Amino acid sequence: MTTPTRRQVLGHLGLGAIATAVPGFASAADPAWPAGKPITYVVPFTAGGSTDVIGRTIAAKLQEQLKQTVVVENRAGTGGGIGATHVAKSPADGYTLMGGTISTHAINAGLYKNLPYDPVKDFEPVSLVAFLPNVLLVDPNLGVNSVAELVALLKKDEKRRTFASSGAGTSTHLAGEMFADLISVPLTHIAYKGTPPAMIDVSAGNVTFMFDQLTAALPLMQAGKLKLLAVTTAKRLPLQPNTPTMIEAGVPGFEMFSWQAVYAPKGTPKAIVDRLAAEIASALKQPEVRDKLVGLGMEVVGGSPADLAALMAKEIPRWAALVKKSGATVN
Repeated sequence: MTTPTRRQVLGHLGLGAIATAVPGFASAADPAWPAGKPITYVVPFTAGGSTDVIGRTIAAKLQEQLKQTVVVENRAGTGGGIGATHVAKSPADGYTLMGGTISTHAINAGLYKNLPYDPVKDFEPVSLVAFLPNVLLVDPNLGVNSVAELVALLKKDEKRRTFASSGAGTSTHLAGEMFADLISVPLTHIAYKGTPPAMIDVSAGNVTFMFDQLTAALPLMQAGKLKLLAVTTAKRLPLQPNTPTMIEAGVPGFEMFSWQAVYAPKGTPKAIVDRLAAEIASALKQPEVRDKLVGLGMEVVGGSPADLAALMAKEIPRWAALVKKSGATVN
């Protein structure tokens, strides 16, 4: 199956850069919103991961711009499903937001047999935030220095055929399943409740490798506790120009990227959704926000609620097909 590149997705949606003006944002939200009540921004993963970093960055800016307290709440578990279900059932009054991802709002729809929420019917898209590259990581003490050497080790040693992820159903889980399929080696998936504990176990040599976002991996990479073997994007990353892509490293057809976005419960008034989208667009244009996210390896995008809805309309069936091909499933 041919996977569309990040550039093709951007081009289709007309999102070559952060939206500087979004039609319809001039409409005024409820004048009583937000007033006298904190806004809760739910991060459906543990603290320290990419979704958490983005969530806290955006929450801080929203608090500043709206002059209203914005509280970040981590509700991790089941590939982001626990947090997503909580938000789906929350009042649609503009006081609950969610940091959604490619996992919660695309992959999970095709992966879970009994998903307790509907990524389309239960949410109002607010804004796409960024695209994130995934990277292949191993313990520096593993003794491999390339993807080819890792593949050779996996083929030779059955005990090494393990990979970690930040949770069942996440893009990092599917990346591992795709890798297993492309190299024709059966691998055992070990799911964790978030990125940090998964990375700790890989860095300790308890699990052989993992795919995750560069954003979350940078601190351990810089500390010499994780080794970067390849990136999963079509082109090399500006932050890691000497690191090959998976395709360059000898795994044809392996290309994958993640995305991050913001959602509200279904039924949240359009005026409030549009106001939030405008505020997020403004935040993403601030140099300190943009520099921070770009410095962590993200491609800052932004966009309107309609842009995010269009992305989901393409991503949900695409990932359902990839899940079916991989054979991955979660009850």
